[in-house]
Amino acid sequence: MEFNGWEKLSLVDFDGNLTTTIFTSGCPFRCPFCHNADLVLHPHSLPVIPFEEILAYLRKRRGILEGVCISGGEPTLGDDLLTKMAIIKELGYKIKLDSNGFRPEVLKEAVSKKLVDFIAMDIKNSKEKYCMTIGIPSFDLKGVEESVEFLLSNAVPFEFRTTLIDEFHDEEDMLKIKEWIKGAKRYHLQCYIDSENCIEHGFHPVSIEKAKEFASLFEGYVEKVSLRGYEEK
Repeated sequence: MEFNGWEKLSLVDFDGNLTTTIFTSGCPFRCPFCHNADLVLHPHSLPVIPFEEILAYLRKRRGILEGVCISGGEPTLGDDLLTKMAIIKELGYKIKLDSNGFRPEVLKEAVSKKLVDFIAMDIKNSKEKYCMTIGIPSFDLKGVEESVEFLLSNAVPFEFRTTLIDEFHDEEDMLKIKEWIKGAKRYHLQCYIDSENCIEHGFHPVSIEKAKEFASLFEGYVEKVSLRGYEEK
């Protein structure tokens, strides 16, 4: 597993913890609205950040930094992910893992070995529209469904999140998603931004009015639903 991106200081990636965020390359999905196109499509064009360089940074900032967020791409594709997480843990840091749920066995092992403190999993869309949304015409949802079921067991603190795209999401999808993730404590509806780093362009964010309507549908199903990225609009 290689790291090809690094945000050395963040206050928003891990519940307000002073965090450094590292990005792995590669992903089994091809979500057209993904804003990390280079990490997904052209990882070999990006510079590799040596893990030892990251560790040196973490050692120097013990007592200042509080957490490490591992994002991507899709981090669970890396065969040595858990090994590297264990090394980071030994330095005393909390770890947040961002995942699309593709490899539930990795999530389960990370939790069982106490290597992760928080997991954020993307819910791309309703099951019926998942393949279209992730850009894979034929995709077996078994792994994603298993990851959702595992997180709903509350074995580790977690959140679900969906990036709202006007061309992909409607009220019917939200009604299906709310049944799927019923019992979750946290669910974020995220505002889409068409940046230059997106895989494809021309999509539109769901309006804040419609996003609020979507959020209201989850009352009684999810403990806390929030809009993310809409406050600046």
